Formats: sequence, C-alpha cells, structure tokens
Amino acid sequence: MSRRLLGETDMRVFPIGLGAMPLSIEGRPDPAQAFEVIKAFVDGGGDFIDTANAYCLDDRDIGHNERLIADCLTRLGVRDRVVIATKGGLTRPQGRWEVDGRPQWIRASCERSLRDLNATCIALYQLHAIDPKVPLLETLGELMRLREEGKIRHIGLSNVRAEHLQLALDHTTIASVQNRCNPFEQRDFRNGLMTLCRSRRVAYIPHSPVGGHHGHVRVNERGVLRELAGRYAISPYCVALAWLLAKGDHVLPIPGASRVSSIRDSLRAPDVRLTAEDTQAIDRLVD
Repeated sequence: MSRRLLGETDMRVFPIGLGAMPLSIEGRPDPAQAFEVIKAFVDGGGDFIDTANAYCLDDRDIGHNERLIADCLTRLGVRDRVVIATKGGLTRPQGRWEVDGRPQWIRASCERSLRDLNATCIALYQLHAIDPKVPLLETLGELMRLREEGKIRHIGLSNVRAEHLQLALDHTTIASVQNRCNPFEQRDFRNGLMTLCRSRRVAYIPHSPVGGHHGHVRVNERGVLRELAGRYAISPYCVALAWLLAKGDHVLPIPGASRVSSIRDSLRAPDVRLTAEDTQAIDRLVD
C-alpha cells in the first residue's frame, strides 16, 4: 500500500488516519474498548492519529484523548512509529466548545499537550479554529515561536477558509489543513481551498469524512453510495472514504471510530479503486 506525504514534511503515513475524538467525548467507550480500537487501527497498518486537548467532556477533563492515545500506544509498543497530531485553541467550559486563540492560551495548551502526550516535541500541532477576537497572525506567531523552540515540528490549521491559509502561507510553511469534508459537505472542493492546498503542497485532512457524529446516517440512506457499496462489496462508509482518497494524493481522511468493526472497515478504503464515473456520481450528491 502506497503511503502519503503529510504536506511538506518528511512524514509518510497510511492513507487513512484515525480520528480519535469519539473515544473521549460524551458517549465514549470504556478504556478497554478504546484500547481495542487503537490496537485494531495499528494492527491494520494505521500510523496517523488525530487528537486534540479539547476532546474530552469539559474543562476538568482536558487532555483525556491525548493521555488515552499515549497510554495505548505505549502499551502496544508502537509509540515511535505512529504520528500523533494534536490541536489547541479551544476551551470546554461546562462542556461547551469555545474558541480561544490568544497566544498565551496556545502556549499553555501546547505545553500541557506535551505533558499529556508524554512527548518532548509534537509532530503536527494544529490551530483548532480561528478566533474572531484575535488576529490570525498573532496566533500564528506563537505557533511559529513554539516551533522555533522545538516544542512542535510542523504547524497545521483547522476549520479555516482559503484566505486564512493564504495569509498563513505568506508568513510561514503550513503542513496541513483539517476541515469538515464528506460527500454531503463539499464546499472546499468548490471554494478554492482544495486547489490551494494541492498547489502549495499542503496536506488536506478531512474530518467527519462520512458525515460526523450525527450526520453519518445519511451515508446509508443515499442510493448512489449503497449501490456502489454493493458493486464493490464494501460498506457505504468505505465508499465515502475511497471517494475522498480519489481526490488527490494530498488527501488524508481521518474517520472517527469507537468500535473495532468501524476502524477495520475504514482501513479497507485505500484498496478501493472507484472509476471516474463513480466519483462524479458522488460529486453530485450535493447538487
């Protein structure tokens, strides 16, 4: 299986990553089941896990997902061969999701993530979201300082538009963009962001690639996805991931999973070769 380059870095990873958020938010599985999910991912060849300090229940639980991943990978003895990407820039007061892009919060979040991951350097550190109250360049400047200090290797952006990425690229190298993207939410294919990522060698990491925590049920309801699933003897979810992979070698979907069967199914996607007609049929789902 060919591996994919994570932007302009020296990291090549399996084309399907693990979005670890479901292992730590409301409704999360017990630790034993979470361990089995991560084990199944690694055993299946997976080596890229996406997390965030805010993947937890509330502010009292900050870092839960990072600690969980670090512990599981250490127990499995594969810590050194799995790339962990994490994020900072949100808070979770009383379980809410609130943006905080202040440089001091970004630094505090990064330093806590280093402790929770038991790491000396974070391979890919992503700004979780743009704070409308803080100029992007102020937040970006702190990320650049953290990189200069050796606390992070590469900078990524999440939940951004093309103009945000272009502004950041005018000042520094950006390894990745992580946005919501799936057959029902294709805005980044049409607003110029995907084209910009490809031309500037920025990895595009679709989160919620099969619809997300609440939207995934649509995958099983749409005829074209069900039809293609039957033709290729895979699940409709696997079809959605294969469609994303067909959009370019810089695309690295990170499906979430809280069950072993889910992540095993997702790991089959790189072996699926959709035809041009298949991908065009899925493209039309949002028309």
